[in-house]
Amino acid sequence: MIDRAESSGKLRERALDELKAFAALSLYLYIFLGAVILYKSAVLNSVGVQFEVWGIVAIKAMILAKFMLFARMLHAERRHQNKPLIWSICNHALTFLVVLLLLTTVEELVLGAIHDRPTSVSLTHVVGANVLQGGAICLIMFLILLPYSIFTCLGEALGGPAVFRLFFVDRSAARGVRERKER
Repeated sequence: MIDRAESSGKLRERALDELKAFAALSLYLYIFLGAVILYKSAVLNSVGVQFEVWGIVAIKAMILAKFMLFARMLHAERRHQNKPLIWSICNHALTFLVVLLLLTTVEELVLGAIHDRPTSVSLTHVVGANVLQGGAICLIMFLILLPYSIFTCLGEALGGPAVFRLFFVDRSAARGVRERKER
């Protein structure tokens, strides 16, 4: 009976941790994607085109967050774990970019099939109408993923709670890291 209650408590704690990770990642992506949409809206408004899709950005952020949590669960990004941190960070961001592009492509192709859109039109919804737009979108997404990757890789190297505390609570957590380094 105790084992069942203990495993139920662990399952509940894990589900709560996943929900917190999903909420934080969704908010992170919403803020960054929102900034890009705000800029796009401002540029298009300057030439007389109305463009506002905030609700869609929130939904897209949640979908992308779920994709990223799925990829994290598969440990798709752990290729350069024993190399210098810069390699881990770049690999992490690049891996998640590829995962997001692939899953977003699948999502758009399915939506295109449901709405009877040609495949070419569905693919333009992923990366834009030409190579320059596609490259720009990929670069922007990579840059959006970099801070997340830095935070995640630092958490793996130094310990997640210590990095969280260092960034969001108290910088005194860095003292312990410095003291271990100086020994």
